[in-house]
Amino acid sequence: MGLKGKLLGQVEISFHGDLYHEILKERPHHLPSMCSAIHEVEGQWGTVGSSGSTVIFKFTHDGKTKTAEDVIEAIDDEKKMVKFRVVGGDVLESYKNFTVTCEVDSNGDDNFVTWTLEYEKLKEEIPEPLSYLEFLFNMTKDMDDHHAKLNP
Repeated sequence: MGLKGKLLGQVEISFHGDLYHEILKERPHHLPSMCSAIHEVEGQWGTVGSSGSTVIFKFTHDGKTKTAEDVIEAIDDEKKMVKFRVVGGDVLESYKNFTVTCEVDSNGDDNFVTWTLEYEKLKEEIPEPLSYLEFLFNMTKDMDDHHAKLNP
């Protein structure tokens, strides 16, 4: 296997995709109230680029408290897409490059969240970031459960 890779995964949500996209784009600081694995989100969001778009996530992954400092690289409201590039924190101890893209597909009552991880490992023996993809699935499920409780 090579050092560069891409993982894709999709999960269905029960609440509207527009709201999911809005939370990631404009209100990621609400994530700790929805997801127990996310402890804190700080920074600036809602815009693209290195100035004014840095978001720092503090979270639990594989039983350890970690941080990820991300820059928002792209926002596409039509596609309901937000792309984050990790520029600091624990993730970069294993990966030279790491981007996370979230895209929401809505078709009537069907709403799907697609997560794409693109990465470059520092060494061949570093595992593929499947546990990070699982973390994002769990976060999505927690958000879905949170909204189901609010709108039974």
